[in-house]
Amino acid sequence: MSTFILNIETATTNCSVSIAKDGETIVLKEDNDKSYSHAERLHVYIDEALKEAGIDSVDLSAIAISKGPGSYTGLRIGVSTAKGLCFALGKPLISVPTLEALAYKVQLENGVIVSMLDARRMEVYSAIYDSNYNEIRTTEAQILDENAFAENLQNGKVYFIGNGVDKTKALITNLNAIFIEDKLPSANEMSALAFKKYQNNDFEDVAYFEPYYLKDFVALKPKKK
Repeated sequence: MSTFILNIETATTNCSVSIAKDGETIVLKEDNDKSYSHAERLHVYIDEALKEAGIDSVDLSAIAISKGPGSYTGLRIGVSTAKGLCFALGKPLISVPTLEALAYKVQLENGVIVSMLDARRMEVYSAIYDSNYNEIRTTEAQILDENAFAENLQNGKVYFIGNGVDKTKALITNLNAIFIEDKLPSANEMSALAFKKYQNNDFEDVAYFEPYYLKDFVALKPKKK
């Protein structure tokens, strides 16, 4: 019997939904709208993806969510949607680390991958993976300067990916630095990771699961008129 998993990615401006069959993406719906229109589009994309896959929501084996780090608002929308579906359908919840899924956009034989998402000012959320996608440095909120990732760059090629690349490229001039631009986390790369977790019964507690924010949310004060 086939395993169908709905994958939801809302950690950045990319509102992304996929349906996977036995770990392979069969439908992908996504749109990188800079205005963060997840609240309006997410449910539409889910409905459209199910229709294109030719299945009903009750046919799903599990719901997978990109757990962060990333946009506070985006993560809240994605997680609340996933949890609502899990409660309504009685399906298990799977969480996939956002930076790990992002790393899977890079295929290489040698070197390391730095997945990075833009945070405030000169800060990024980053994690480092080897060519087999094993995590060799855990996720951190990191202040960038010209010496960032110096040790990795000294040892070989470093592939930077994510929306933190622009600010990193302006600082690092090492020839071993390879910048992969205009790439964001997607539900497409979640498919294989979520299926592996499903096979291992690696599920979250739907009632208590919270996104991985990494840092506390800071509300900006409104400007005085």
